[in-house]
Amino acid sequence: MSSWRTLLLRIGDRCLEYGGTTDFKEHIETCYSVIWREFEHSKDGIFELLLQCAEQLPHKIPLYGVLVGLINLENEDFAKRVVDTTCSSLQDSLYSENYDRIRLLLRFLTGLMCSKVILPGSIIEAFETLLSSAATTVDEDAGNPSWQPRADFYITCILSCLPWGGAELIEQVPDEFDRVMIGVQSYMSIRRRTQDIGFTVFDSDEDKFLEEKDFLEDLWDRIQVLSNNGWKIDSVPTPHLSFEAQLVAGKSLCLSSISCPEPPEPSDRHYTALRGKEKHQARLKYPQRIRRLNIFSSDKTENIQPIDRFVVEEYLLDVLLFFNGCRKECASCMVGLPVPFRYEYLMAETIFSQVLLLPQPPFKPIYYTLVIIDLCKALPGAFPAVVAGAVRALFERIGDLDMECRTRLILWFSHHLSNFQYIWPWEEWAHVKDLPKWAPQRVFVQEVLEREVRLSYWDKIKQSIENAPALEELLPPRGEPNFKYSTEDSLEGLDGYTLSKEFSGMVRARKTAREITSWIEENIIPVHGFDVSLEVVIQTLLDIGSKSFTHLITVLERYGQVIAKLCPDHDKQALLIDEVSSYWKNNTQMTAITIDRMMSYRIISNLSIVRWVFSLSNVNQFHISDRPWEILRNAINKTYNRITDLRKEIQSLDRSVLLAEEATRKAIKEYEAAESKLEVVDGQPVQSEKPGRLKRLKGYSEKAKDDETSMRESLEAKEALLARAVEENKALFLSLYKGFRDVLMERLPPVSADGKLPKLRIANVDSMAVDSEEPSTMEVDHDNGRTDNSQSNGEKVFPRYSTGEQEQWCLCTLGYVKAFSRQYASEIWAHIEALDSQVFAEDVHPLFRKAAYAGLCRSTPEL
Repeated sequence: MSSWRTLLLRIGDRCLEYGGTTDFKEHIETCYSVIWREFEHSKDGIFELLLQCAEQLPHKIPLYGVLVGLINLENEDFAKRVVDTTCSSLQDSLYSENYDRIRLLLRFLTGLMCSKVILPGSIIEAFETLLSSAATTVDEDAGNPSWQPRADFYITCILSCLPWGGAELIEQVPDEFDRVMIGVQSYMSIRRRTQDIGFTVFDSDEDKFLEEKDFLEDLWDRIQVLSNNGWKIDSVPTPHLSFEAQLVAGKSLCLSSISCPEPPEPSDRHYTALRGKEKHQARLKYPQRIRRLNIFSSDKTENIQPIDRFVVEEYLLDVLLFFNGCRKECASCMVGLPVPFRYEYLMAETIFSQVLLLPQPPFKPIYYTLVIIDLCKALPGAFPAVVAGAVRALFERIGDLDMECRTRLILWFSHHLSNFQYIWPWEEWAHVKDLPKWAPQRVFVQEVLEREVRLSYWDKIKQSIENAPALEELLPPRGEPNFKYSTEDSLEGLDGYTLSKEFSGMVRARKTAREITSWIEENIIPVHGFDVSLEVVIQTLLDIGSKSFTHLITVLERYGQVIAKLCPDHDKQALLIDEVSSYWKNNTQMTAITIDRMMSYRIISNLSIVRWVFSLSNVNQFHISDRPWEILRNAINKTYNRITDLRKEIQSLDRSVLLAEEATRKAIKEYEAAESKLEVVDGQPVQSEKPGRLKRLKGYSEKAKDDETSMRESLEAKEALLARAVEENKALFLSLYKGFRDVLMERLPPVSADGKLPKLRIANVDSMAVDSEEPSTMEVDHDNGRTDNSQSNGEKVFPRYSTGEQEQWCLCTLGYVKAFSRQYASEIWAHIEALDSQVFAEDVHPLFRKAAYAGLCRSTPEL
């Protein structure tokens, strides 16, 4: 790598290339001198890398802006090329709806304005274009209010540029800048507050959520505070001030005018389902940050000004965005941000806000896990304690945590501990054993231990909790199979044992599936009935396949037809799943894997899995175990992935068909042109092309036609498969929501006579009442975020979980209704008419409808 490349990438970092200092002025001077020395030979390379760095290292935009400003003093064409290219990219991004690129390019243009490369009036014009589009969009008559997410995003882009350029704008173009601020204030007065309670991380915050300001309102308040403070901000470097005497001599450029896409035509305003679909599409295009996740108490970040908190969050989110896949570089960049204060707590909150982001995080959860691990290694004296404090804070509120967020937290925490020898002060949580089996804290610890066993082995995890022996009760069973025919004196009797042994011998003798099917139909079913036949076949095959995952796959591939013939309908497949669950009752992971593989081989259907999940034995576990939910999630995910894959294949085939059509047209045209060439021989017109070439061209054209026909047939076949899959998906969601409706209608408390919805949450009280004359409880807040409740006698007092079992069951089940609705909203909206008519009828319980509609971000009287 050339020296100028390294300096350009590392500018602003504490690194060897810059002598280990962080003096921005010195960095810029050093980098500029090297760049200018290589400028004539590497002009294009410098241009490309500079733009790439400004876009992918946006926390260094002020530094790159000054570099362009210094180059502008010597070479105006280079600066003009940077400005024109950036403006063109911004225009393209607006129409391609690349929201991250829009935000960062606008910030870069603002940085160039600070370095006198762009006229302030041009930035104002860009702001006003976005502002005008936003105002038009939310107008009921001229626009389409369903697309408010895009309008809000445009305003967010304007406001997020002001920490970088507000001081320059108010100084140089105060009247125009005031006009923009008045325009933003006007927009804020006409927009609707974002109140998507389906995206709240803590369910108990719903009432508070409706009263609090949303993200855009909060950002507007922070900008106003910044304005009142004279635009003084600590977290944004201002290196242009050190070079102002030089930069003012450069020529400032005008931006080309930009335009925003028109909002789609509004749908029928009288049909709320269509408007709901529109809002969903807008949210997919422009994901909104609804609220900030506050894990720690305010005193942990009280020294950070509100606007500085926003800027540092932007830095951290940008680093996570552009270093996805480079975890070590990501962690290194996150700990070296150009801010003069400590921000470990804010960094932890920002990362956890992404891990728990609803409806889904931008990247796979494993990415955030690895970044947290690397940050713990990069800051061993500070960050591990901060992470531990975050876990403790979330654990304290685990009962209020959204069900999907709770599952993510369990998966993350167990994986995190697996990278640190499973070390955790479990004695702090030993009290959960004394809580009811449905208490969320107890279930959380139980599920974390179960996931740890999957990542390690039972004895290792038992050893890791030796300081809290009471928690051994929450460990999962050791995981051995529960084979019903292991001995002659088994409860199932001698007949079952004999049949199982005979069947096992046939499998080991490699009898064909047809021979085994005939044996079952002729010798077992007529004598012993279907139930015994199913039990013998499934128990024996699973026992043969229990040695390893490979053994299981081999058994299912070889004898899947036997099982499919034995269980052709949904009812029998549900009994089959029950038998799998019975064999692996001590091993949740193997139960899930086996059922997943059977679904892959189409031995069982997704509808049969839904039917099994809503059987009585599983319904009673909804609030105390993740077992049925994991299997249900896997089934819906697999169905969803099939449809996603088919859509991708159809898109690819569409492109292939277009290419094949073009190739066919070209081949036919070439053949016809050759065939039409004539020459006169002995006064008669004859073909001038050689017969051999004509034959070859004809062959090419025929082959091109055949290829096009083949592509079209493949496309039609895939489209037919997709149509079938969509219908299956429709049946799946109808079955799922009918199952939820039926079990909830049986258990939810009735609505009061005055129409008030029943309250399921009960405020918890201490496990023992403290007399007013006794010493009061004292809370001690440690540096690592740990909070102890202690009394003068040294005994700890832990809260008792007061919510009853039925109420907790209802809370968990409703939580999963909301989670599934939110996660698969795109697929559910496609079938909303059928769901409205068959499930969400007027007589359905309003709490059920409220949970489903909240996940879909759909308005309802209950919300």
